[in-house]
Amino acid sequence: MEGELKLATVEDAVQYQLFLVPCEPGDPDQHRDVLQQYIERILVQFAPILVSYIWQNQPFNLKYKPAKGDIPAHIAGVTEFGDNIEDEWFIVYLIQQVTKKFPELAARVDDNDGEFLLIEAADFLPKWLKPENSTNRVFFHHGELCIIPQPKTPGEEPWLPATNPTILQALMLLSAHPEDFLATKSIRAAVYKRINGYPEKVQTSLHQAHCYLPAGIVVVLKHRPALVAAAVQAFYLRDPIDLQACRPFKTFLPNTCVMTSVTFTKCLYAQLMQQKFVPDRRSGYTLPSPVHHQYKAHELGMKLAHGFEILCSKCNTVSPDAKRQVLNTPFGAGFLDSLKKNNFFKGELEGSAKYLDQLHMAENYFQQSVIKPESSVAMSPGEEILTLLQTSSFNLDELEKEAASLPPEDDDGWLEISPDDLDQILSEASGRNESIPPSNEEDQKYDLAEVTESMKAFISKVSTHEGAETPWSPAEACVTFDVDSFTNALDRILGADSEELDSDDLDEEEQFEFLDSDEDLDSEAHGQEEKALPNKMMGSLRSYMDEMDCELTHTNVGKSFITPRKVASSAKEPLSQDADCALEDDSDAGDADLTPVDVDLNLVTNLLESYSAQAGLAGPASNILQSMGVHLPENSDHRCISSRTTD
Repeated sequence: MEGELKLATVEDAVQYQLFLVPCEPGDPDQHRDVLQQYIERILVQFAPILVSYIWQNQPFNLKYKPAKGDIPAHIAGVTEFGDNIEDEWFIVYLIQQVTKKFPELAARVDDNDGEFLLIEAADFLPKWLKPENSTNRVFFHHGELCIIPQPKTPGEEPWLPATNPTILQALMLLSAHPEDFLATKSIRAAVYKRINGYPEKVQTSLHQAHCYLPAGIVVVLKHRPALVAAAVQAFYLRDPIDLQACRPFKTFLPNTCVMTSVTFTKCLYAQLMQQKFVPDRRSGYTLPSPVHHQYKAHELGMKLAHGFEILCSKCNTVSPDAKRQVLNTPFGAGFLDSLKKNNFFKGELEGSAKYLDQLHMAENYFQQSVIKPESSVAMSPGEEILTLLQTSSFNLDELEKEAASLPPEDDDGWLEISPDDLDQILSEASGRNESIPPSNEEDQKYDLAEVTESMKAFISKVSTHEGAETPWSPAEACVTFDVDSFTNALDRILGADSEELDSDDLDEEEQFEFLDSDEDLDSEAHGQEEKALPNKMMGSLRSYMDEMDCELTHTNVGKSFITPRKVASSAKEPLSQDADCALEDDSDAGDADLTPVDVDLNLVTNLLESYSAQAGLAGPASNILQSMGVHLPENSDHRCISSRTTD
């Protein structure tokens, strides 16, 4: 459809677009030059936090897109974030900051799931906002999240579109009324919670670990630390053909291995650690005993070396002059100046070894993210590795000296998570701030009557094809049940003299009525039969139900329910005199126990037994209870369920 931007078709990819506000039609060439200048200014402004960032698959990138149909010329980019969802939210943070630094720009962000910002704030969206009418309504402008609403009154219809607006319409509205489209505080809070803490959060997502690696890889990672992501992905997604290149190793020989410190993202480190892999004997890589104090470093290095070898096996040899100096341009000079102003080189003297390492990082970022990938300068990870190996020299003795004074590696205890921590994470992810109930039940009193009331309220809710509304919100009014109205309705249906029926009786009666209505009778005879039907059917239904009750008394069906008689007996209390009044036939009093079933008591008991059977895992009982806002303590004694429910 014209006027609507297509969502990113690549799985696990985020798409972002930046538009000028207001977007006035003019000279296309001039518009292109203006947008190109914005690309340079944005990349220079955010270079200090982008250069050292380790991307899972693809980096943040911006390119000019010409006008097409109703979509004006704009700046766009697509980043495949793969398994690391934090890359996507880091890009959301970048886009928000871009619109804050450059208020004349408005931005859209979506992925293959659609408007994922609205998905994040789903609990707080207005009723009218749905996936089918949300296109081109969600923007970042002036650093704030904005939503273009539908018209609520006839007076708003002339200037607010009732259907999905085009990009041009949305930009004109944002230009004319920027303050009118600010998303509600709750929606903004839900989205901003995910990007809170950046850019400092980037450092907390990193993990440093010791690895026993070939010297060539150590040198490559010094110049281009972000290549660790491509190597981990190559190993993580390996196939038998890839492993053929690793027997034997041709590029990274195992006899040159030294200990070094490697910086991963937590996602990359987890991918490498959780893979079980035994190297081929012909590769030359062997591992020490699992009880060896450096076993983990050797295992990580072996896996990483396989990833680098796979990358190099997929490309041809690159000539040393394939990589030219990319910062020898006015744009590159401005880019370099921005890095110096933001202390990117950390006070190192120009020309020193550490300064040159940082400079190489900046050049690689500039090459991969700024220069167009269709140009001959852009290279694959394998080509970069081979080029660095040909243009860099190293001394094995110096690398071994550096290995003797490595910084301590980070604790990887975050790989293991306790059940309580998991519950806390899930609770925070669901948008609720309730604390996890303590395991000591004496410190907390749980009113199990709340369970029955919540279940009744849940059943009374109206459900549609979109699902049922759960009554967990405390702001909602209490659900009431008018017994007199219900009885009067039954009387009008069954007749004034009818006896009480349960739900099964009503179903049976309706079936008989439908059977009678299908017969080919004249209208007068049919009317007379309808008048006599209630009294006639009552007798047959009552006898039918009595016979069924008698049959069930000789089975174990009744024993599966808890009755007041059973509760009193289990507590060693005398039976009440009213217990036998439930029997309508005195002759069967000695053979059958037709004590009425306590529905609420059985409901709570069954829910608690189901919850206990889940053993702390997700299941139907916990899902239902949590959707109603009911949190139960951990069941430490299965024998206490019945006594707890009776209280």
